[in-house]
Amino acid sequence: QVHLTESGGGSVQAGGSLTLSCRASRSFYRSRYMGWFRQAPGQEREAVAGILITGGEEYAADSVKGRFTISQDYPTSTVFLRMNSVKPEDTATYYCAAGSTFASWIRSESSVYWGQGTQVTVSS
Repeated sequence: QVHLTESGGGSVQAGGSLTLSCRASRSFYRSRYMGWFRQAPGQEREAVAGILITGGEEYAADSVKGRFTISQDYPTSTVFLRMNSVKPEDTATYYCAAGSTFASWIRSESSVYWGQGTQVTVSS
């Protein structure tokens, strides 16, 4: 079992920045690919950004490319999502997720681990 601990959510004005962190309780083959999904009220959950915990194979949704940056720290099994130039449409609950591969992660397969979620609210 892997537990994901998220931090860094909150309220920010449009154009501002915020950094989310997610730490896995242990390094495990089923948590090699880590990243963030988000879900706004009344909308489907969508993948935002992901990365291999060892680095590489980065993914970013078109809606956040050029604004959000994902990074990782392998020794602590932590991933970071730096959110710059945030927009009101970035408002959502952000969930950290960890899977064995990018494919399993992006498909939200049953083997993927999930964090509790952290709220990000962007005001205009």
